[in-house]
Amino acid sequence: MDDGPDLSNNPYGSAVDIFADESVLKEDWQPAELPERASELEEIRNSLAPATRGVNAHNLFLYGKTGQGKTVAIDHELDLLAEYATSTDDLELSVVKTSANNQSTSYQLAGHLIKEIRGSGPKPSGIDQQSMFDLLYEELHDLNKTIIIVIDEIDSIGSNDDLLYELPRARKNGHLEDQWISVIGISNDLEFRDNLSPKVKDSLYDSEIEFAPYDATQLTSILERRADQAFYDGVLAEDVIPLCAAFAAQDEGSARQAIRLLYKAGELALNNEQDSVAEVHVREARDILERKRIEEGMRSLTNQDQLALLSVVALEVAGETPTRTRYVYQKYKSIADRLDTNQLVERRVRDHLQSLGMQGFLIAESRNRGIQGGNHYRFELKTDLETTLDILREDNRLHDLVADLSAAVNHSQ
Repeated sequence: MDDGPDLSNNPYGSAVDIFADESVLKEDWQPAELPERASELEEIRNSLAPATRGVNAHNLFLYGKTGQGKTVAIDHELDLLAEYATSTDDLELSVVKTSANNQSTSYQLAGHLIKEIRGSGPKPSGIDQQSMFDLLYEELHDLNKTIIIVIDEIDSIGSNDDLLYELPRARKNGHLEDQWISVIGISNDLEFRDNLSPKVKDSLYDSEIEFAPYDATQLTSILERRADQAFYDGVLAEDVIPLCAAFAAQDEGSARQAIRLLYKAGELALNNEQDSVAEVHVREARDILERKRIEEGMRSLTNQDQLALLSVVALEVAGETPTRTRYVYQKYKSIADRLDTNQLVERRVRDHLQSLGMQGFLIAESRNRGIQGGNHYRFELKTDLETTLDILREDNRLHDLVADLSAAVNHSQ
């Protein structure tokens, strides 16, 4: 009897079993339940429910940091609404989902929506904005009576937000006659809604829901449900899931981050042909993922971003953080002089520092010193100091300066 080829020496074979169903740890896996977001799900359901009563669903805005379950939650409720629509004649539903990533104007977003609705072909171009909007209305006219448009990363559109004003008012303004249209916006930028024009706020914001960061207990529950399906019984040491949850809770409270950490720890154990996942794998996984995140983020930094970051790093090495903008600016000028590069005014450097805070490189804390002192920011490094120095040193332009800082760190240890 032929038992097939001998795979004992094949590098793709494994002597240990770690994963029972690895797909459960992938980002596109959809959980069947979201008990940690029960109140948010109820709010979404209440906002969508008018569609079942013959009118438009409420316009809805979901905001919160990445990994808080916003997209998963809205997909969960829209799936239930679609299920209801197929079982009744009372609701004819069309859902259009898109991302505004790389769509920085209303014109670009309208063209992107047209392409999404058509399902194929190039994105229209070469016409003025109103003609693009009219073309979008023509495409919407061919959809069902109730239309819900979901726009992820809606903050990418910035201040060019005419479409966000036009879409919710399409029926009122006569662009659609017998159809109800609603817009659901999803954003990781907590300040985006404050920067919208007043008319857009009035038109778009029927309801808004904040997804607060998960705490360690919630993240533990999320990981336990995933682990039950993803790993074989007895593979995970008792402290693995609590440690993954604690690391993620201390950072951004992100379920995505916690799941990635657990997944990477499992891979490390498997790749080393160890039959269980232990604390050491979690800690190694955290170091690997943190370095990767910093590396990827730094590739997108401008020269002035790098100088602003390096200024805070230098103050961190000297033990002078958290510190105010004016002290960072003093260090920035000395670094710019040493590198013989262009210098920005203090206000622009502060803008770069705040941007670095939003990207997760710095902690930017706003302080209020009362009527006399006003508001000011204090900055400190959020990423691991030695990892940040290692990556910055790879830039030839910064190498010597960063080497001096690294030597100062080693001397103090």
